[in-house]
Amino acid sequence: EFGVTRERIRQIEAKALEKIRLHDRARHLKSY
Repeated sequence: EFGVTRERIRQIEAKALEKIRLHDRARHLKSY
């Protein structure tokens, strides 16, 4: 059970990082 939870957390973190990266890129595009 714990292993599955850890996998879920890793997936959620990966998605969150992707969102932050996309947001950062969009902000940079607006700046220039």
